[in-house]
Amino acid sequence: MSVTLAPAALDRVQRYLVETPGALGLRFGVTRTGCSGWQYKADLAHEQHAGDTVFEQEGVRIFVDALSLPLVDGTTIDLVKQRLGEQFLFRNPNVTAECGCGESFTTKADAA
Repeated sequence: MSVTLAPAALDRVQRYLVETPGALGLRFGVTRTGCSGWQYKADLAHEQHAGDTVFEQEGVRIFVDALSLPLVDGTTIDLVKQRLGEQFLFRNPNVTAECGCGESFTTKADAA
């Protein structure tokens, strides 16, 4: 099981952590929403919850809740610059389909 950060995302999360005293790392997971079923959620973690799996990469901890873990296992989080901004991009090998707007997705487990 793993969730990893590409170099650009790792650098950005490290900067977020420096700017936010008390943050423990990145909280990453999914929530039910949208027309396809799941949507990613990413925020700074301020506490570890029971059932979290914690991955560590170059000093950055990534907290993933038990419900999300099978849906995001193997995901690489990247950061892409677009025009005047930047956004995280999720490369998830479990995704089998995405909605037309790209905001939500389904996984192999949903098809079963």
